[in-house]
Amino acid sequence: MAADADDPVYYVISDLHIGGDEQLGEVDFLPELLDFLERLATTGENAELVINGDAFGLWEFTEVAGVAKFDVLTDRYPDLFEQLRETGESIPITLLPGNHDNELAAYDEYVERLAEYNVDLVRAESITRPVGDRTIYFEHGHQRDPNNRFEDFGNPYETPLGYYYNTNVTSRAGRLSGRGRFNWLKDVQAVTPTERVPRWLLSKYFYREMNPLLRYAAIPVLLLFNISVLLAVLAGLDLAGVWTMPVETADALLAQLGLVGEAVHFLLVANAAIAGVLVLAGVPLYFVLRDVGKTVDRFGVFETDLTVDPDEPYAAAAREVFAERPETAVFCYGHTHRPLLKGVDDRVLVNTGTWLKRLHRRDVVAGLLPPVFYPSYQLCAVRIAAEPEGVAVEFERIEKDDPSADEITRTERLLTLGRAPTPTLPDRAVVANAGLESMSDADLESASAPDE
Repeated sequence: MAADADDPVYYVISDLHIGGDEQLGEVDFLPELLDFLERLATTGENAELVINGDAFGLWEFTEVAGVAKFDVLTDRYPDLFEQLRETGESIPITLLPGNHDNELAAYDEYVERLAEYNVDLVRAESITRPVGDRTIYFEHGHQRDPNNRFEDFGNPYETPLGYYYNTNVTSRAGRLSGRGRFNWLKDVQAVTPTERVPRWLLSKYFYREMNPLLRYAAIPVLLLFNISVLLAVLAGLDLAGVWTMPVETADALLAQLGLVGEAVHFLLVANAAIAGVLVLAGVPLYFVLRDVGKTVDRFGVFETDLTVDPDEPYAAAAREVFAERPETAVFCYGHTHRPLLKGVDDRVLVNTGTWLKRLHRRDVVAGLLPPVFYPSYQLCAVRIAAEPEGVAVEFERIEKDDPSADEITRTERLLTLGRAPTPTLPDRAVVANAGLESMSDADLESASAPDE
């Protein structure tokens, strides 16, 4: 069937996480969001905007409860709600609750309050929409995450594990972020998976909060740690008289360089001494920590991960939906914050990403220095529409300045030289009656591969 000019076109966004305690209330992408909504208000298409969960960070409000959180939102972001009202006069806006704003499904008042701004709140875990001769299946995706799913959807008193993490960690980070040398702690909500939070905290402490004198004194030791361990071993062999040639040769070469050689000699000796002490202390510490880890594993204290596999649970869920509803062409979700476009059983699995900052881990070139977490914005909307060749799914990039220019120090850039990330969005795909076209499975897998 050929696509008609009046066929519906869907724009899908998710995971805005607007709102929260103190610093979490800053919405860095608000100008871009307002421009996007304003553009939709003037589109000539038969369009609908679907906000596929976690529009608001209601979990991150800890000082107000219930519908009072909505009052805070409307007072804090009047321009946003007025633009929603204006856009909603031109095209339908449908909002699906996520886990962070599950309370939207718990109180009737939210339906009425959002309707005042022309937003249709659907208090359900999933919805479908027609597209040509096929359908699109929408869900936020937290149902597939055992730490964030709700057994009793819409129950305001049900609190999965993720609720405690966000009310005790994320919201507290929002309250404390302004106290740092730099306002970075609020970005904890951008760290995915959450197992990376300890390394991220260590990284930000070392590169942003540590006293600069301590940091620059530690960098040579940690950067040259592997070499320093080797030097410490060679020095030990020299002192024992087992093998003196390497040390004698190095001393002779450095002696020919005068003051420069003396400075290098001092640095190498200091590094070797420190590395030797660390190795001597680290050997017994390693065995202690190893034994503690085995004990913890025996008791199963940390048996449950805080996060889930970013792809496979959703691919499995898509297969189930495609089998039960053969007319479904697209399984669309959010939650994991990772833009993704993947072929599953000749149909498409698509993740709409997030409008929050994303963090990309990069290890340093050498040594024991903490990794560097490069920030980026991958603001986008997924456009799904019927076309003559089938159902087309594509990402529309929304431009925003690269935050790394202000947030990554020269030291971090130097230590990760050549390793800076270049985030990309997946390419376009088309689901035809005969199956997936325009992109091969290999292309889809490559386009959806998450950044480390």
